Amino acid sequence: MTRAFRQQADDQILDRAAALFAQHGFAHTSVQAVADAVGLSKAGLLHHFPSKDALHAAVLAQSTALGQQVVDLVEHLPLGPERDRRAVEALTDVALAHPGLIALMLDPVTRGGDDGSDEGPTGAGEAALRAFGVDPATADTERVVRVVGALAAMAVLSLAAARHSQTTQWRPFVVAACTDALGHRRPSTDTSSPDQVEA
Repeated sequence: MTRAFRQQADDQILDRAAALFAQHGFAHTSVQAVADAVGLSKAGLLHHFPSKDALHAAVLAQSTALGQQVVDLVEHLPLGPERDRRAVEALTDVALAHPGLIALMLDPVTRGGDDGSDEGPTGAGEAALRAFGVDPATADTERVVRVVGALAAMAVLSLAAARHSQTTQWRPFVVAACTDALGHRRPSTDTSSPDQVEA
């Protein structure tokens, strides 16, 4: 197996596993369920990741790295509409390239905590909020609601776009919907697809 093919296979496994972890939780997601989702036998999946814990750790590491990439792209910008737009575009590109990972990344943000707990977001979810300059403990309630709404819309729309194989076609509309949710209207005639951020 070539290195590029192995990396592509690992990325697909991580994304599908992330989607299952987001939907069912770690405890209720079996190795067999992940194997079935990617079309491998359980032994084949364990050849890529030796245990469920190793798979989960790899998913969390990739999710955190993607979240930090977005923060790195926007943290030099002052808070405001331009930073929000750039954060939406960068997160949308990550979401469309990795819909399962974005679902897991944003799950604690949109649900208010992992597995129904009252803890706030950590890791990648916290990075997504930081991209918008939001600390849920101190931010204005309207701002928190708008950012969480935009992130929830992004997660749902990216999964739907992937399911319909429409990621390129949906991108400008996902960006527009999320930007609208933040209270920053984009011109309705602007449906071009600018250079996408490398995810």
